[in-house]
Amino acid sequence: MNSTLSWAIVLGLALGLGLWSLVALLPRLGAGRLADRVAPYLFDVSAEARAVRSRATGEPASVLWGIVEPLLERGRRSLANLLGGDAAIARRLRQAGSATTVAGFRSRQLLWAAGAAAAGIAAAILLAHSVAVSPVVGVLLAVVSTASGLLLPEQLLARRARARVARIAAELPTTLEFLSLALSAGETVRDALRRVARVGTGELAGELRSVVADVEVGVPLGEALGRCSAALGLPPFTRTAEQLIAALDRGSPLVEVLRAQAQDAREDAKRTLLESAGRKEVAMLVPLVMLILPVTIVFALFPATLVLELGF
Repeated sequence: MNSTLSWAIVLGLALGLGLWSLVALLPRLGAGRLADRVAPYLFDVSAEARAVRSRATGEPASVLWGIVEPLLERGRRSLANLLGGDAAIARRLRQAGSATTVAGFRSRQLLWAAGAAAAGIAAAILLAHSVAVSPVVGVLLAVVSTASGLLLPEQLLARRARARVARIAAELPTTLEFLSLALSAGETVRDALRRVARVGTGELAGELRSVVADVEVGVPLGEALGRCSAALGLPPFTRTAEQLIAALDRGSPLVEVLRAQAQDAREDAKRTLLESAGRKEVAMLVPLVMLILPVTIVFALFPATLVLELGF
């Protein structure tokens, strides 16, 4: 097989896929089946309707996706088993406020790994052509780049989750004081939560909006608060939710509970700030010892050294 025939086969396949796509986009003549027309309206309550809607069509994209999807699903399962399951990823996605599903995140992680592997292989080939290196170095470069592509999305997600949880912790005292003010004005707990969720801005207000939305569709307030606190995993908010649930069950005064929880949250924030300053104290010495101190010594000794050299 010569090069001309090879190019002819490739271009013929591309032409066939293009014509197939154009034909699949043409409108169908005649009315569709009754099941196909009714299925979108019964998608949430009927398994047969979901099967009809998920049925693959004859267009190339659907056929190719039907071939690739089982391989992608197997790759996602293998990746989840390799990295310790999907529970931690689901928790971090919830803490980060991301709408991405675990399957979507795993697919993105596989794409990152494939791209990093391709970049590592390309870098190894270029390095082998420019410098005489051992093949082991090229293999190690490809392996390290692939591992980096696998782990980098998780690290970025963990960083986003920690940053969002820290913002929620910073917003908690003000939100609790706002809730206590609304309750002391005579509003019920549900109305106070609805007011804070409507007026407030920030990450915690968004979480309270989801709690209010759950309550509006019939979920008990205590259960909605428990779900939210369990999903966030923030100890001050968890304590506040537990105190609110206990106060609702026992009929305790909520205003004093919320004020006490706001004061505790502020104390936790101060303690966290002091602990962070203590951890960063050593890191703050690095620029002092490595940069400022040598420059000071140079400025102190250079004039005397220059005078001595000129004098002798």
